[in-house]
Amino acid sequence: MQLSDIDLNAVPVFLVLAQERSFTAAAERMGCTKTKVSLQIKALESRLGIALFRRTTRLVSLTQAGEQLYQHVLPLMQQLAQQLTEVQGSEQNLSGTLVISAPEDYTQQILVPAIQAFRQQHPALAFELKSSDQIKDLVKEGIDLSIRAGWLKDSSQKAISLGHFEQWLVASPAYLQRYGQPKDPSDLPQHHFICFTLLASALQWSFSKGKEVVQVQMRSQIKAGSTASVTALIQAGAGLGVITDYSAKQWIQQGEFERVLPQWQLPEGGIYAVYPPGNFRPVKVRIFVEFLKQWLADTGH
Repeated sequence: MQLSDIDLNAVPVFLVLAQERSFTAAAERMGCTKTKVSLQIKALESRLGIALFRRTTRLVSLTQAGEQLYQHVLPLMQQLAQQLTEVQGSEQNLSGTLVISAPEDYTQQILVPAIQAFRQQHPALAFELKSSDQIKDLVKEGIDLSIRAGWLKDSSQKAISLGHFEQWLVASPAYLQRYGQPKDPSDLPQHHFICFTLLASALQWSFSKGKEVVQVQMRSQIKAGSTASVTALIQAGAGLGVITDYSAKQWIQQGEFERVLPQWQLPEGGIYAVYPPGNFRPVKVRIFVEFLKQWLADTGH
């Protein structure tokens, strides 16, 4: 099949309908009639010789072929839209919206002040932050850049290192006053521990001091699925918890937390800028990542 055999005007209609799952909603979003949307989809399906959608009285859903087409076409259309946008400006005049996902604690402590500094240089560029400790699908959610903290499981991901972080065991002064300060990692199983459930081994920790390594199985009656919840529970005196050093430092300076067993180290993690699949890097993404790397170095993060 030749490219000229397909009405490319139907492609954006297909993408919108796949996202809205409603002919009425798709028509409203595109500013046309429901009949036009229906005719465009029927023509595309007829030309391809396959059904792209299942239609019922209440629901429109993608077929397997439709889902496959959507996953392939969406990033291509996003890249095309970005390239068309960028020809209107230059690297010195960034515009549009930069969508970034990052862990909650990293967003609050690092990303927000970095963005504020960046916006002074590029005031026309808008930002959308999708803060979450969950790993998001960059393509499905239209994310331009993901900042991830920890250990990348998939070595094929397109990512660059931004730096490293330490993990600190901390507690509130009230908790330590009530239950006592641990003297050694072997004391920890006797303490309450706030479990961060997104970690692969959330209750098993390896403490090291020089060449000495101690494996500890923590005891937990409270579990949380976000860094914000873990931090709040530690602050409330519910138990010990492990958080990143860049989050802990602020709380320690304010007298809210105390570091526990500071002479013992937990495994370090990495901070990465992760890109969506494909070789295309929008100008706004490239410039922001370059800025962020320099800002991190200048601020000592």
